[in-house]
Amino acid sequence: MIKTVNITELKPYEAQPYKVLMDESMNELAESISENGLFSPVVVRPHKDGGYEILSGHRRVQACNLAGIEDIPIEIRELNDDNAAIFLVDSNLHRENILPSEKAFAYKLKLEAMKRQGKRMDLTSRQFVGKLESANIIGVDVAESGRQIQRYIRLTNLITPILDLVDQKQIALNAAVELSYLSAKQQAETFKAIKYEQTAPSISQAKRIRKFADNNKLLPEVIEAILQEEKPEKLKLNFDNGKIRRYFPKNYSQRQMEDTIMRLLENWYKRRNKNMER
Repeated sequence: MIKTVNITELKPYEAQPYKVLMDESMNELAESISENGLFSPVVVRPHKDGGYEILSGHRRVQACNLAGIEDIPIEIRELNDDNAAIFLVDSNLHRENILPSEKAFAYKLKLEAMKRQGKRMDLTSRQFVGKLESANIIGVDVAESGRQIQRYIRLTNLITPILDLVDQKQIALNAAVELSYLSAKQQAETFKAIKYEQTAPSISQAKRIRKFADNNKLLPEVIEAILQEEKPEKLKLNFDNGKIRRYFPKNYSQRQMEDTIMRLLENWYKRRNKNMER
């Protein structure tokens, strides 16, 4: 069902895993909506306290608010809590530049909803499947392995300052996964050392930090000593920006081009490994 409602009737999804950033792209979206209107309706469901809960379109609603637009077209879906969570995750996962923290909480939200549903998730006769099997099912839609899905979900155990460093690409995903096994206090001490030493742990350093934590021997001076170790020099590649730019749309940012190149390299790497295994 599609109809138009006042923006005040729309409420954000309580466990929304995607960030609505007030950045340049938000201003551009608000300007576009102001000039051209909102082409696609915001997908919602009836809210238990009246009004409607947003399932898809949090950024568009915020942009409409900035643009001073009060009446918004909505598409109403009758979904229970678990189906609403799965719909929200799936309707946003394919957009570009999703942060690791967004993937982490989105995958966790969907996995928990799938587990609560208690439905057959595979082609066997079992009613319930394990965490890895469920993660594999999630991974099919986003071209990621079940193990990778689980790695992202581990990030939800990180304290916010460290998770922010992951989003900022200062800490690698696998290194962050190792740190996620530390207690909140140990993570806080690690973050303090990272800021003091002005360096992030490599994967091997993160593994050693975790090992000390597992043996109840992780002291602040141990973390600092590990971070002070000299890291191998990173490979640096220089490309002519003009040569690369011609392969991308004119409106692509530097980050969008970098993310696209990394996805292409990852796909090439996976295909190469498959061919070598044959």
